Amino acid sequence: MLLCDAAQSAEGKLYILGAGWSSMPANVPTNMSLAIKLSVPWNMANERIGVRASLVDSDGGIVDFEARPVVLGTEFEVGRPPGMKRGTPLDVAFAFNFPGMRLSPGEYAWTLEIDGVEKARTPIRALSQMG
Repeated sequence: MLLCDAAQSAEGKLYILGAGWSSMPANVPTNMSLAIKLSVPWNMANERIGVRASLVDSDGGIVDFEARPVVLGTEFEVGRPPGMKRGTPLDVAFAFNFPGMRLSPGEYAWTLEIDGVEKARTPIRALSQMG
């Protein structure tokens, strides 16, 4: 999972701009996206899998932005392409976009859950003064 300025998922690929940052100016609207690439085990093909990204504060509570929790999720199911070697993991790509995010000064983290289990955490800091 990468934090970036913009991301799009199309035809199983991720298209990413401005990736890999972890600090932003506090109280300034900032476009941010999460670019996510999953490797689904062969034996989980053709099963529903839930994915959820959340922004949490330093206490682990979900952050609210414009009176709504910053949480986005979906479910997916991936099939096995014909001719794929048995046991080969299956790639899945997602892009979750959060335009104009404004955070108070502090420490935060994006969390990624797969079927309710946290699998990734990407820290982010909102700084009073950048530079």
